[in-house]
Amino acid sequence: MNLYLRMLLLWIRTRRARPLSLWDEGRVSFRVLPNDLDVLRHMNNGRYLTLLDLGRTDLMMRSGFWQKVQERGWYSVVAAQTITYKRSLTLWQKFDITTRVLGHDGRSVYMQQEFRRGATLIARATIQARFLRTEGGTVPLDDLFALAGGEPEHLELPGWVEEWASAVRITSQE
Repeated sequence: MNLYLRMLLLWIRTRRARPLSLWDEGRVSFRVLPNDLDVLRHMNNGRYLTLLDLGRTDLMMRSGFWQKVQERGWYSVVAAQTITYKRSLTLWQKFDITTRVLGHDGRSVYMQQEFRRGATLIARATIQARFLRTEGGTVPLDDLFALAGGEPEHLELPGWVEEWASAVRITSQE
């Protein structure tokens, strides 16, 4: 239930928040709640991944991209992700999740998301996302970028992300 409440609060906040471009960095704030904790009394590692979904949703909603995608019957899925934890978050601590698009490889879109407490980096994640159609099939990136108003020139996927994506790709033979 906690995540539904957070989603509702996020939806309310995004309606009042400053609009963003899809190519801007989004920032959304949360607080560690009792049901976010594991037996060691710090935020459960799985909860980080769930909260990353809300960070991506915030960026898409504030940019207006969410509504455009839904109108076409498209939706995003996480194809792969990796996260590195540097510090812990404990009960009642406030933290921000930042989200930005890194680039694409012609097949998927890649984002970087960070958990920060003030200026302190807590965790960093890289996400590989694809967009699918509700009637089946993948949305071509050209269609996605056309919907977003074009691809910005400043996006250049870092080489290490391409290597990571290649290393984690599951082929049809597996």
